[in-house]
Amino acid sequence: MSGSTQHWIARPGQPLRGTVRVPGDKSVSHRAIMLGALAEGVTRVSGFLEGEDTRATARVFEQLGVRIETPSASERIVHGVGLRGLRASAAPLDCGNAGTGMRLLAGVLAGQAFDSVLVGDASLSKRPMRRVIDPLARMGARIDAEEGGLPPLRIHGGQALQGIDYTLPVASAQVKSALLLAGLYANGDTIVHEPHPTRDYTERMLAAFGWPITFSPGFARLSGCGVLRATDVNVPADFSSAAFFLVAASIVPGSELRLQAVGMNPRRTGLLTALRRMGADIREENATEQGGEPVADLVVRYAPLHGIEVDGELAPDMIDEFPALFVAAACAEGATTIRDAAELRVKESDRIATMAQGLRALGLDVEEHPDGATIVPGPLRAGEVDSHGDHRIAMSFAVAAQRAAGEVRIGDVANVATSFPGFDTLARDSGIWLAPGA
Repeated sequence: MSGSTQHWIARPGQPLRGTVRVPGDKSVSHRAIMLGALAEGVTRVSGFLEGEDTRATARVFEQLGVRIETPSASERIVHGVGLRGLRASAAPLDCGNAGTGMRLLAGVLAGQAFDSVLVGDASLSKRPMRRVIDPLARMGARIDAEEGGLPPLRIHGGQALQGIDYTLPVASAQVKSALLLAGLYANGDTIVHEPHPTRDYTERMLAAFGWPITFSPGFARLSGCGVLRATDVNVPADFSSAAFFLVAASIVPGSELRLQAVGMNPRRTGLLTALRRMGADIREENATEQGGEPVADLVVRYAPLHGIEVDGELAPDMIDEFPALFVAAACAEGATTIRDAAELRVKESDRIATMAQGLRALGLDVEEHPDGATIVPGPLRAGEVDSHGDHRIAMSFAVAAQRAAGEVRIGDVANVATSFPGFDTLARDSGIWLAPGA
């Protein structure tokens, strides 16, 4: 059903029970394809996310001359061509809805000898790319965009890139990663400083592929013109996908749910910290490491939540999980105020405005701020909400409906397949009531 219907109907179901394994981490899946393609040798990827975003990235590299096999679902075998082995594509490279794919590809393609054009769907075509274009230009890249720095991106090949020492004006793992990937092709050192530490997936994976890199929270440094060596990548379960079940089990009385082998990258788990501050009962078990990434089972039980203040300390580590946090806040005791999250205004939708609009449609009082919102909890009523094509908004309201007084109709849900194919089936199996709309 996910990705094939435009509406969902959700209403209160059963307590969430059992054991759930959510799909593979989207960020790791993107990067495994990219670095596998640029490496010398054959990279085997297990746990690959079978979502539209990650498949789009794989298709782009196939267009660029990389052979990628799919022996079974969630597996890829990437036959690397080396840093200089990509070939020009006569057709534009379609990133679909993947902002991560487009921004990281901009860094890779800036260092190629040939021209490329990156395009995306209607949603991605409205997302700003100037923040990645400008620092890449400082490295010597030539990238043209539409007015306002919007896609399509026309990347001119044959440019001599030079490493730079750059401080990001706004913390962004995607921009940092684009600069580091361009730095693979640059002369000298590429150094990136962040105002707040962000996810270090790219740094960890570059190290796993044998590239000398130095990194610590808020800092990364590498030199160009080396060699990536193929390696096997075991993708952990996606924390952003687990987030919906963490919140659902926290707010539905009687719930106790185990989420298996979830990626626990410390720059990704801000929601876990926030939920625990709200009083959530979530414990970690079977902690281990997969391909340089920490993983653990998360066992979550229902617990009464209370409102908190979320600010710049946590915001960069949970930017994709804020829609789920809005739902937790809606079901808590006392108001929750979110600050320092202006990045939410330029995601797949304006997530602050879209979540506020949806929660108001269900009867809540939500005050928007330029960089966040204040959510005043209360009884959720039946109603109709529009996800504006944003997969995380759609899934969040499916969770919110479990505490509503009646039926919630969720519009424009086709894009759920971009990040979480099969969400509806997994949700129903765990106790959430969810069905395709008429």
